[in-house]
Amino acid sequence: MSKKHIDFIWTDKKRTFLGLPISFTRYFLTDKKIICRTGFFNIAEDEINIYKITDKKLTLSLGERLFGCGTITVFSRDTDTPKMEIKHIKKPYEVSEMIDKEIDEERDKYGIRGRDMIPGHYCDHGDGDLDHDGLND
Repeated sequence: MSKKHIDFIWTDKKRTFLGLPISFTRYFLTDKKIICRTGFFNIAEDEINIYKITDKKLTLSLGERLFGCGTITVFSRDTDTPKMEIKHIKKPYEVSEMIDKEIDEERDKYGIRGRDMIPGHYCDHGDGDLDHDGLND
């Protein structure tokens, strides 16, 4: 069984004491997914498809700022992983921009817009009647 070669756009380890990458948590960004791999003996991988990301948040605690790190929280429509924290990474602003760029590219490729990511959106037909999911009763 051969492994497929994956091109990573970005990868980093979770930083610990003094911003050092002494951790068994690694993050990967590809053109299609964000992957979080944890563990040493037993490895677990969690991933979110880029186009399913609905929002993200960047937090910078005092300790993280002292060592040039930050945490990005990603919210998605993924059923297994509706929220993923990319904790204590270097250059969080640049990584956040990379994620935005990949989201835009994937959504453009599949023709997905923001309104398509909202469950049960409402449609206004101009006559004041709102239909749930754009369907007429």
